[in-house]
Amino acid sequence: MTQPGHHSIGLTTDLLRRYDVAGPRYTSYPTAPAWSDDFGPADYAALLARSNAPESDGGVRPLSLYSHLPFCERLCLFCGCNAVINPSHTQSDAYLATLKRDITAVAGHIDTARPVVQFHWGGGTPTYFTPEQLEDLFTHTAGHFPFAADAEIGVEIDPRVTTREHLETLRRLGFNRISLGVQDFDQAVQEAVNRIQPYELVRDQLAACRALGFESVSIDLIYGLPHQSTATFAPTLDAVIALNPDRVSLFNYGHVPWIKKYQAALTDALPSGEEKFAIFSMAIDALTGSDYTYVGMDHFAHPDDELCVAQANGTLHRNFQGYTTKAGADLLGFGVTSISELERSYAQNWRPMTNWREAVEAGTLPVMRGIELTDDDVIHRAAISAILCQTVLDKAEFNAAHGIDVDTYFTAALAQLAPLEADGLVELTDSAIRATDLGRIFLRNIAMPFDAYLGGDTDRPRFSRTL
Repeated sequence: MTQPGHHSIGLTTDLLRRYDVAGPRYTSYPTAPAWSDDFGPADYAALLARSNAPESDGGVRPLSLYSHLPFCERLCLFCGCNAVINPSHTQSDAYLATLKRDITAVAGHIDTARPVVQFHWGGGTPTYFTPEQLEDLFTHTAGHFPFAADAEIGVEIDPRVTTREHLETLRRLGFNRISLGVQDFDQAVQEAVNRIQPYELVRDQLAACRALGFESVSIDLIYGLPHQSTATFAPTLDAVIALNPDRVSLFNYGHVPWIKKYQAALTDALPSGEEKFAIFSMAIDALTGSDYTYVGMDHFAHPDDELCVAQANGTLHRNFQGYTTKAGADLLGFGVTSISELERSYAQNWRPMTNWREAVEAGTLPVMRGIELTDDDVIHRAAISAILCQTVLDKAEFNAAHGIDVDTYFTAALAQLAPLEADGLVELTDSAIRATDLGRIFLRNIAMPFDAYLGGDTDRPRFSRTL
């Protein structure tokens, strides 16, 4: 049975406390606060056209597609997503109709020879919609974009509203990856965050996913929730390990009541910083002691999982969907507030539903803001990606790829890393910048010195805590 304790690689409460600072999650670089409202539909259209150009080898860049399905029947008080609470489902048909128009409009700018190698539905709760609605949406998308035979097709589900028919429909459509939101099995925690979800429900749905042939089944957990402690979270860890999902995501609860006002109801019941760190430490012990590898940035996977294989061979990538093995693909986002990532640019759709819908209905790409990267941005992004994805920046390879000298170009960053080296989080040698096993827990902290946009502590309230 899982027991509280400190991690065997040297994780201490002192380290956790000192490095628990506000910082980006680096699903993009530059991060969203640096993007410009002056970037609009015409800019995005031009970049989409440019993205169709053949690569140097004559091939075309593949595609990763994401559709944002923002609706939920009930509000989970820990939620930091752009969700729409609508128990009556009265907006479902109208949203899907506009979403299909959004997909059609973007598809008109894309070369039909470009294959889709990754596809994802997130939310909100995608299974808020009926199986028939989901099939119609998927069929519409597949009718506009050609899917590769080995495409990774994934979806996030809320077990409370997902039926067997949902799972059967998704699998028949070709979905091969599925992620179950769990957060915590403790009754008091579930009641506090307004998400009652019995263990038996998750157990049975995971078993159904296995029986239907989903190739990868993941479970999402959150630490730092109200009423959590090492004593209450240990049984959840034991239960998850017994279920043996292919991957586990262990997210730090982001308490931002100045942004999500409903989170204020949780403030008085949150665990202390020391208790939260103890939960995190215990979870790492439990998972890495049970045949899971800590990939980094909250993600754990079995050693033979493709995430671990990609990390080992240097091909792991990170985008708005988290870690992915599909490096080199352009990400196209559809729906309200969704984000697209082309080779050297980002574009975000309107956040307000009204603005997004009006833009789509007017025949305009519904872009609210974005950014086109400079050469300097590309180099900094590559350095941050190397740390977050491979946990090492090989200087010779990096110099050859970008035509720079790492030691000269990143003099200031290397100086900022010196204290982290002294604390055993990173190794700085003539040949590489390498996160240690202990440093994998602090990858965001190791990456932050390479962020040219990051100001002082007073400029960081917009970001979540790193731990």
